Amino acid sequence: MLPQEIIRKKRHGGELTPEEIQFFVKGLASEAVTEGQVAALAMAIYFQRLTVDERVALTLAMRDSGEVLDWSNISAPVLDKHSTGGVGDNVSLMLAPALAACGAAVPMISGRGLGHTGGTLDKFDTIPGYQTQPDNALFKKVVKEVGCAVIGQTGNLAPADKRFYAIRDVTGTVESVDLITASILSKKLAAGLQGLVLDVKWGTGAFMATLEEARALAESLVLVANGAGLKTTALLTDMNEPLASAAGNAVEVQNAVDFLKGTAIDNRLWDVTVAQGGELLATGGLAETAEAGCEQMREAFESGRAAEVFGKMVAALGGPVDFMEKAELYLPKAKVEAPVYPEQAGVVTGIDARAVGIAVVALGGGRLAAADVIDPTVGLTSLAGIGNTVDADSPIAIVHAESEGAAEAAAEAVRRAYAIGEAIDAPDRPSVVDRISA
Repeated sequence: MLPQEIIRKKRHGGELTPEEIQFFVKGLASEAVTEGQVAALAMAIYFQRLTVDERVALTLAMRDSGEVLDWSNISAPVLDKHSTGGVGDNVSLMLAPALAACGAAVPMISGRGLGHTGGTLDKFDTIPGYQTQPDNALFKKVVKEVGCAVIGQTGNLAPADKRFYAIRDVTGTVESVDLITASILSKKLAAGLQGLVLDVKWGTGAFMATLEEARALAESLVLVANGAGLKTTALLTDMNEPLASAAGNAVEVQNAVDFLKGTAIDNRLWDVTVAQGGELLATGGLAETAEAGCEQMREAFESGRAAEVFGKMVAALGGPVDFMEKAELYLPKAKVEAPVYPEQAGVVTGIDARAVGIAVVALGGGRLAAADVIDPTVGLTSLAGIGNTVDADSPIAIVHAESEGAAEAAAEAVRRAYAIGEAIDAPDRPSVVDRISA
């Protein structure tokens, strides 16, 4: 086979065979296929699209380009989630230990933040000693003994996808739903999962701005995942405001600790976390229905069992053994904390969640390029939600910054991100908008 003939076939709208796709992906991994050829195929796919069979074949080929984890020594169902990214989305920190407390095994392989969205690994990096890149032996040991481990992707999981994504990133083809689908699912399949829930977000803080775009991606992901043999459902969730009342890294970890201990719980964050957990427990056969799974999740949180598992996971991966008891002492703090007051009192009627995320990036809490170094201490807390009253006594947020100047700039950015009015007419929006199944 010749790469250029495969490109030509797709350029003219032909359907690629599994063998042609496997050949091209092998060339991706070995670099026998040039960067120009990869870019050309990506652009052909962008315009001509892939059939479901092609998407499944591409996903499986990229999965098989590296190691596929084996969990046959674990009797519990192996479950995980994937979020398309948002602001104040620290669900993974609570979801993994709660699922483990309910009897699941959760090998959660997460990523770092890029653009306006936060990354789970950046949050865990704020915990002293925690290993986000353990070797496979330790990773598997923690999953088996504790029930969950949240780590970063190893270089040998779906390596073809890593090269493909890097080339897509600089050739204007990142937005292809077909290629997004294969990219996300190849890594999840390589993790050896038996059940997956997808959190596909829409709104001002999501990559998919409209509900229709999010639904199209969710349907593609669910169709392909199940076609590749992985039981998967998706939840469409609202990202028209930050999910948690904190956005940043150390501040989101503290927010998660407060949630797990029951000392402070954001309602929308609770709804999304419990809903994802309920779906997964039902998918893994640990609950008869998603509703019954949600009840198990609530009990895991309210009993303190999820908090106990989180503490054990942190210690097993090198963090402090008393982290849950003394998180505020271990987590790094910003030099400046300053409230952000509105220019006029009123009710929050709308939030540009992406602008809130960009404000955190500008503080140093995110990255615009993969190699950027972040400041783990900065961010925003006490973020007001839509419908909240803000005035001289109730700020929009509290800025955590390196300097007074940075705090002032962030405060101004946050004010611009918030719409303040006399009242809000719209009814309460559900955090979970819809469910997509095969």
